[in-house]
Amino acid sequence: MGKEWDLQQNRPYSAQDVFGNLQREHGLGKAAVVKALDQLAQQGKIREKTYGKQKIYFADQDQFDTVSDADLQALDAKIVDLTSKVQSVQQSCRHMEAELKELTSALTTPEMQSALQELQKECAGYQKRLENIRAATNHVTPEEKEQVYQDRQKYCKEWRKRKRMATELCDAILEGYPKSKKQFFEEVGIETDEDYHVKLPDP
Repeated sequence: MGKEWDLQQNRPYSAQDVFGNLQREHGLGKAAVVKALDQLAQQGKIREKTYGKQKIYFADQDQFDTVSDADLQALDAKIVDLTSKVQSVQQSCRHMEAELKELTSALTTPEMQSALQELQKECAGYQKRLENIRAATNHVTPEEKEQVYQDRQKYCKEWRKRKRMATELCDAILEGYPKSKKQFFEEVGIETDEDYHVKLPDP
């Protein structure tokens, strides 16, 4: 235990840290862990330092080679290079994930073939309809269409004019008529648009 747990990480551990790691893997109790750490420290296999009421255990640093400033700079440069490579790989991974998402959401080949058949069938129906329209002999020319609109506007204008005149005439008569408007219309035989549920088109 003294050679493996501290040399791999080469970082300080408290007894609680070691207990947490070993308890998960081996189910050791805390008292046994503390006793083992004290024994390893007494044997010189690990070092200990006391901070207040807590002891910290770590590997003997004398067994490690001294690292020069040049070595540190080389390591820093390697870290920068590896960081750049990691960012490049992450960016490439994001592009591939986006492409995968797009491909996943796209139609499969059988689905596309089915959709294409439906579109071709729909297109054939429209083509047939277009051919029937072109083959018809009762086409309305733009001039005829315009004439129809002009006639409609003329007749609606005349309808509106005559209705206004009839209304004004009836109102003048009703001023001296002793009976109701309904009785007057019945005696004279006047039929209104409302009687036939007819509405004058908007101008």
